[in-house]
Amino acid sequence: MAQSSASAAPSEPLDRAAVIAWRNALFVIFALCGLGLASWVARVPAVRDALGVSLEQMGVLIFGIAAGSIVGLLASSHVIARFGTRTTMTWLLLGAGIGLSVAGLGATFGPSFAVIFAGLALFGICTGMTDVAMNVSGAANERLLGRATMPIFHAFFSFGTIVGAALGALAEFLDLPIAVHMIAISVLIVVAVLVAVRSLRSEHLVADGEEPIPVDDHSKTWRGRLSIWRDPRTILIGLIILGMAFAEGSANDWLGLAMVDGHGVSNATGAVVFGVFVTAMTVGRLLGVRLLDRFGRVPVLRGSAALAAVGLLIVIFGPTPGVAIVGSVLWGLGSALGFPVGMSAAADDPRTAAARVSAVATIGYFAFLVGPPLIGFLAEQVGILNSLLVVLVLVAVSGIVSYAAREPRATETKPAEPRPAGSRGPVA
Repeated sequence: MAQSSASAAPSEPLDRAAVIAWRNALFVIFALCGLGLASWVARVPAVRDALGVSLEQMGVLIFGIAAGSIVGLLASSHVIARFGTRTTMTWLLLGAGIGLSVAGLGATFGPSFAVIFAGLALFGICTGMTDVAMNVSGAANERLLGRATMPIFHAFFSFGTIVGAALGALAEFLDLPIAVHMIAISVLIVVAVLVAVRSLRSEHLVADGEEPIPVDDHSKTWRGRLSIWRDPRTILIGLIILGMAFAEGSANDWLGLAMVDGHGVSNATGAVVFGVFVTAMTVGRLLGVRLLDRFGRVPVLRGSAALAAVGLLIVIFGPTPGVAIVGSVLWGLGSALGFPVGMSAAADDPRTAAARVSAVATIGYFAFLVGPPLIGFLAEQVGILNSLLVVLVLVAVSGIVSYAAREPRATETKPAEPRPAGSRGPVA
């Protein structure tokens, strides 16, 4: 099943039906990643109770996913260059299911801190590599569709997290053992993956009957793929993703607590406000594709950064909880498009897509590693609401460097047009 980047897959029929089936398969892949992560997160309190450990120790345990993800992201371009995105997603999602099952077993039998950590690290490594592979594949599919689709892919990740959280709540209500829950989710992931990958296509394909996209020489070696880090555009796109990932991640970690401690609402209301943020971000991803198609990446990214900044300012300085909730909506809408659009921009050149997406994703995930402790430290010094000003600074940086995500000149001068079913070339 291995596929080398040096010898891309042969041409395959790529009519409208094939491209749409590929897109739908990626919807499933993105949703499954969200489902797996949220399923585990929903049971974290139960895991803490089973282990009987402190919050500090739980922080170390949860770090297993983040650490594994960074390892996976750094290795992803080399794995994809050797095997291709389709094979990478297939095997790595199977590995993610195994990691999830191991963590569930460790939380139920023993329980064992070490076994849980090992399972979460494996889950993180596999999902980190899958993250890059599915974004590279999604960018290739997006080029063939001839319109912005990446935000919708990421919206399906959000849908997966919603379903995972709901199933986790149901498992808690039924007092389902963590091992049974995680194994059931893993089986669901495995079955869905084996069905979905049948519709995936090689990221090297460009259109029906055309030659596969070649891979330039520097992408054929480890040293060559790492050289993508010396490209200023890689760093600038990484900063776009870093700022928006920080905006998204800080809300995930701190918005509920900021509403409780900063605006005096109840714990339940804080949870509802977080739900409002997630819903706004999902809606922003679904509706944002029309804005991207009409105005292009740079104006939309600048507008998104401005919207997120206004939302943050309202949450931080809003006089009442009701006003702060309005701010959380704007914050969510503004945070919606930065990460997926940055991924699209990183994959503009299909010859270096895997290496660049891996690099910018690593920069973006740095926000998820550093963000929680940084804001926590600042919150101890200046208060939870004022600590969010650091997010505002990074969002501003993201907006300033958004020009780096500009579409390639070929896209600007000759936009893709819809093609009828069965025609050759890009599909609308």
